[in-house]
Amino acid sequence: MKIYIDTADLNDIKLLEENLPLAGVTMNPAITAKSGIALSVLIPQIRTVLGKDRMIFSQVIASDCAGMVEEARRLNAMDENIVIKIPVTSEGLKAIKILKVHQVRTLGTAVYTTTQGLLAALAGAEYVAPYFNRIEALSGNAVEIVSALVKMLAMHAPHCKVFGASYKNNQQFLDCLLAGCECVTLPTDLAKNLLQNPAVDAAVVQFQTDWQAAYGSLIIR
Repeated sequence: MKIYIDTADLNDIKLLEENLPLAGVTMNPAITAKSGIALSVLIPQIRTVLGKDRMIFSQVIASDCAGMVEEARRLNAMDENIVIKIPVTSEGLKAIKILKVHQVRTLGTAVYTTTQGLLAALAGAEYVAPYFNRIEALSGNAVEIVSALVKMLAMHAPHCKVFGASYKNNQQFLDCLLAGCECVTLPTDLAKNLLQNPAVDAAVVQFQTDWQAAYGSLIIR
């Protein structure tokens, strides 16, 4: 199981990279645009923070196959450990097939159905990203769709991993993991929430209080 964060904010990446066992960073065009930094500059900056082994996922903005392929190849040249996110449309499926031939790694994104995810995997995507909260809002059965997709890929496209995305709260991402997701990407607010628990803070304070009362200091001797 691998955790990624969905952001282009370098300060958030630095903070969460220090505290969480991050596997990398994901971005979509909206997140990238919010940063105001060109990808040719941003991706090397993120790489400097992450180190050479962790992964970066970046998305095309074109909606036609030729445009997606051209953008994907350009993005692929920006980093040695990058996966290109391709929306799973009819044009996107064509692009994934072509990029597979050219050895460009892809993630099929904007997945709402099991069939959509399976087709992307069969076309050559290494990952498929179901939009958990958006599926839940549309049909109320996100867990069932993710679970079915996990089983479907295990049977018919075992090279491909389910990469859960789009979460409104931490319970949704936990439900996604329980459904069999191998990777999840979290918005920074949810990722930061993983580090905060008032009950844990209170327990630590009580431990220190008890130790201070017994030994007169907070030093271990």
